[in-house]
Amino acid sequence: MKPEAVDGARTVLAAKRICKSFNGVQVLFSVDFDLKAGEIHALMGENGAGKSTLVKILSGFEQPTSGEILLDGKSVKLPANGAAEALGIVIIHQEFNLAEHLTVTESLFLGREITRFGMLDRKRMRAETRRALDLLGSHVNENALISSLSVADKQMVEIAKAISRDARVVFMDEPTAVLSREETRVLFEQVRKLRDAGTSFVFVSHKLDEVMELTDRVTVLRDGQWVKTAPTAMLDGEAIAQLMVGRELSSLYPGKREPDVDGEIVLSVRGLSTGFVKDASFEVRKGEVLGFSGLIGSGRTELMEAVAGLRPRVAGDVRINGAPMASGDALSANAHGLAYMTKDRKSKGLLLNAGMTANLTLQSLERHSRLFYLDPKSEAEAMTRAKRRFDIRVRDANIVAGRMSGGNQQKLLLAKVMETEPQIIIIDEPTRGIDVGTKQQIYHFIAALARDGHTIIVVSSEMPEVIGLCTRVAVMREGRIVGMLEGEEISEREIMRYAAGLKKQDAA
Repeated sequence: MKPEAVDGARTVLAAKRICKSFNGVQVLFSVDFDLKAGEIHALMGENGAGKSTLVKILSGFEQPTSGEILLDGKSVKLPANGAAEALGIVIIHQEFNLAEHLTVTESLFLGREITRFGMLDRKRMRAETRRALDLLGSHVNENALISSLSVADKQMVEIAKAISRDARVVFMDEPTAVLSREETRVLFEQVRKLRDAGTSFVFVSHKLDEVMELTDRVTVLRDGQWVKTAPTAMLDGEAIAQLMVGRELSSLYPGKREPDVDGEIVLSVRGLSTGFVKDASFEVRKGEVLGFSGLIGSGRTELMEAVAGLRPRVAGDVRINGAPMASGDALSANAHGLAYMTKDRKSKGLLLNAGMTANLTLQSLERHSRLFYLDPKSEAEAMTRAKRRFDIRVRDANIVAGRMSGGNQQKLLLAKVMETEPQIIIIDEPTRGIDVGTKQQIYHFIAALARDGHTIIVVSSEMPEVIGLCTRVAVMREGRIVGMLEGEEISEREIMRYAAGLKKQDAA
């Protein structure tokens, strides 16, 4: 849709002078936002900028401290806890809102079941579910249990659930974070069709290329305040990034430091198999940043979990500084200086209902204990060091991890891993769901750790990330390492050639 068409459209949903405070800490300062009929409007900002809070207010999950919400030009108080769906306002949450013990069909129609003669019309509900999934090009079985689905398939179910509700307004919070390129393409195609039919979308994403490709207008927030609203066509990625962080990002990636080719091999993996992963072999030297790339489902995480002792091996050998590691023994790996930073910070990385200090020291309690009791002074000193070292910024010192921004959560998770003083750090998806400014910080943290002699393995679905950070890149496909790239070989073209299963002589 052309920006001028958006300008002439009526406003469906608007926020006027919205302020919001939590426990006396203000997070939104007189923010204005408007959403036109039949537009895709990007909401951008660093983590902690107030995007999620504004989305929750506009969808009824939070009430503003002051200000006004307008629906079709009329002042309203949106009903709480998802009841705004009755008004046509649907949110696709970044954290899944699915019942694990139900089927896909049951999840889609939970709370709005179709009945016939007083009985559930399961046949019709299955057919409607299949229709919504087919629109997205998803092959998920409508009768499958949610608990049996992959993360990417669960995201497609969440999106199908929103589409099936014939919503007027759809909020999409990082909808493509776990989707493949093809799944993202199909999703965008369907979103454009719905937009052209009059549905309005608010697209919250940190992926600047997707924002430029998909959206009609962009609104940027910074530190809880409105910064700018403009047609997407009038901006570029660099301009949006600068608006978000308030400074130029001329050096997103730090300079690469080539490791000593004759340097000490600190991690050696030979013939490792897990069932899905087959015969994986590689080695990493001290101070090196090694990348692992490949399409979603290629086996990268499974391999790294096996190396870290979090998943049993059926074959193969893992050695740290020459010492063999037992299969499925994470404690032994930690004791030998290997740490794994999960890509799922909310479910596996942090205790969301606990404070920052409790999370920071959870894996290193012995370092902060005196005579079998935790030493609060030692923990407090560790928290002070972590805040300074990893630039963890919060307005409330007593905040629980679940209330922190995604960027601060990621920094806290990195600090937690580093509190164990590892020599080798495996970082799985280091910047998933965080803004461009925090990405830059994470990249520089990784480079600094490598300069200090730590060995880093970066697993990432973002090819620019592995290209910008890593001195070698291993590419995986269908559970196997199919290529190891170095120097000028490290490019999107070469990575995709291996990931897609093309042979070198077949590449044009």
